[in-house]
Amino acid sequence: MAVTVTPDTFTLVEFDPKAIARVVRRLVRVVGLPTGVSVRVDVDERVPLGRAQLVSTDPIVLEIEGGALEDPKKPRHLSEAGTADIVGRLLFQARDRLDPAFGPVPPADGLSLALANAWDVAATGRLVANGYRSQRQRWLYAFRNRHGFTDAADAAFAQLWSPSAPLTWADIERISDTAQAARDAVATSS
Repeated sequence: MAVTVTPDTFTLVEFDPKAIARVVRRLVRVVGLPTGVSVRVDVDERVPLGRAQLVSTDPIVLEIEGGALEDPKKPRHLSEAGTADIVGRLLFQARDRLDPAFGPVPPADGLSLALANAWDVAATGRLVANGYRSQRQRWLYAFRNRHGFTDAADAAFAQLWSPSAPLTWADIERISDTAQAARDAVATSS
């Protein structure tokens, strides 16, 4: 497996590209990506924000703003746990896009905020199921903001976070749509 981190020397933050590559290699195995996969992680150290996205699956290319990998208690330093959280979610989504059994996923710019959020929850839930840590309450709150503060939204979140069986794209769409329909029903009844 080939893992490349750019830049190969950080000048604005105290990040170690070898540490990032080590986290990525471990996650590639955990996620179950095909052997021989190439992963490139492009870190924009100039931006202290937290945007992270999968921009290609052949090869796998992740574009990440430096703030996404930063230790919140030690600014300008790498958080390996935070890196695993961000990169793991994106690698699970790369695996989904590469897996014909998962079903076709629309391009990222064609996803509604609710669907993108539902997929993020499903990917992060799988990461947590593999022994990694993430902020479940933060994800639940974001999910409620997109799908409603209802019992149906909480049930949908639980289905995505800890599914009883592997999910497909159609499952994620259905779960998200059901939660949004319950939100809309509550809004029209009030």
